[in-house]
Amino acid sequence: MSKTLKEAAESYTMGRKPTADEPLLLTPGPLTTTASVKRAMLKDWGSWDEPFRDLNADLRRRLVDISGGGDAYTAVPLQGSGTFVVEAMLGTFVPRGGKVLMLANGAYGERAIKVCERMGRETVAYRTAEDEAPSAEKVAELLQDETIDYVFMVHCETTSGIRNPVEAVAAVVQEKGRRLLVDAMSAYGALQLDAKAVRYDAIAASANKCLEGVPGMGFVICNKSVLAEREGNAHSVSLDLFDQWSYMEKTRQWRFTPPTHVIAAFHQAMLEYEAEGGAPARGARYEANCERLVNGMRALGFRTFLDDAHQAPIIVCFHAPDDPNYDFADFYGRLAKRGYVIYPGKLTAVETFRVGCIGSMGPTDVDGVVATVAEVLAEMGVADGRSRAA
Repeated sequence: MSKTLKEAAESYTMGRKPTADEPLLLTPGPLTTTASVKRAMLKDWGSWDEPFRDLNADLRRRLVDISGGGDAYTAVPLQGSGTFVVEAMLGTFVPRGGKVLMLANGAYGERAIKVCERMGRETVAYRTAEDEAPSAEKVAELLQDETIDYVFMVHCETTSGIRNPVEAVAAVVQEKGRRLLVDAMSAYGALQLDAKAVRYDAIAASANKCLEGVPGMGFVICNKSVLAEREGNAHSVSLDLFDQWSYMEKTRQWRFTPPTHVIAAFHQAMLEYEAEGGAPARGARYEANCERLVNGMRALGFRTFLDDAHQAPIIVCFHAPDDPNYDFADFYGRLAKRGYVIYPGKLTAVETFRVGCIGSMGPTDVDGVVATVAEVLAEMGVADGRSRAA
């Protein structure tokens, strides 16, 4: 490992004092990146130049390496946010006239249902509560409907922070002879799915999540043999993964203007990811961040929305304090002025807020979060973090 990469990979342990101008993003992406990832965007690239095409090809190879799928899989990047690549995956792989069993226990599962309905793919929705994981046994029961071609699920649903049982569901899907698509947006690179053990046709993810790049592109890890059968299936020209893949294989270039600076930053982030130790090290750091955050917030009286068995180390959802002086907008603003940017809750049943555990951050940063929350509560006149749900 070069000294530069080693320093970059260890930068989260150095501690820094966040400010309103340079905050710590406690979100599920965009998230805080290293200085070297930011610096990678200072160079302009010609999209047809050979060095850029080399960069693009190397990035795709590294993304496939994470999957463990080897030569049987390929990485197809696309411009846009995570939703763009989820829609591209569903539109390219689910046959026209096909039917998808959609597992939903949060906003992103619901969004995928809307995507399928909008593009004319029939859906069967299997919904569970935001704090309840789907059951592989129930999936097996629903797959008695032999007209279902695909099963779709979200690995880590950041509405609540729940980790869904992809491995168990994948085993059922394989046993029933169906195909699996996964939104691994907030999990890929930390909560790993080995493609040799967990059979899927495709998983969608993004640069600006656990791989700690910047927003602007996503990617789909695709089974090559299945993708090769999907020519002309997509509902959209710009979101056609088959066309994008075919063109990249021939030219090592994107069909349409690529986000060159985002790609360069992502490539640097990938080098740092590998220098840190890949998925085992990245996942372990996030687990440590999550445990430290939960313990610290519980000491202040806060209660997590999920029980520990279902909590993924990506983002934690906390119940809001039951105190007349508490107001989320005020709470958020006071934290942001001190350099800590959290996320509002997405749950409809109860009032919550969310705090992320991912990005270029470590134990010193988490301690700073908890101490600042305590300071802000005192300033607002909120006794502690206890809620009605306690």
